[in-house]
Amino acid sequence: MLLLPLGILWAIFGIWPLGLAFVVVLVLMLWRFWAIFRAVRAWGYAERDHDLLVRHGLLVRRLSIVPYARMQFVDVSAGPLERAFNLSTVQLHTAAAASDARVPGLRPAEASRLRDRLTALGEDRAEGL
Repeated sequence: MLLLPLGILWAIFGIWPLGLAFVVVLVLMLWRFWAIFRAVRAWGYAERDHDLLVRHGLLVRRLSIVPYARMQFVDVSAGPLERAFNLSTVQLHTAAAASDARVPGLRPAEASRLRDRLTALGEDRAEGL
């Protein structure tokens, strides 16, 4: 938002502080885009035979392993911003209060598939207890 007016004012008046402000805003915008890209790539999940692995974090990397038998329910949600980009988040709920296993940024069809698969695997594993 600020980049265009600064660029226009700098082009019209040629004042060096406007040019410096333009460059600073441009660098900050590029850095923010890079940080968003890294944050999105930091999330990942893998379905294994007996559990689900969820990894996330830029500075502090976390790997959560959720056994299918310990899942109580699986929740699929999509807020207004996610709906605008056709995305959903899958949240796994377990008895542990510290469980933060969620997989954001999935397409709704993939989120539904993952929810159904995790629910089916959770029911199969819970029967053996």
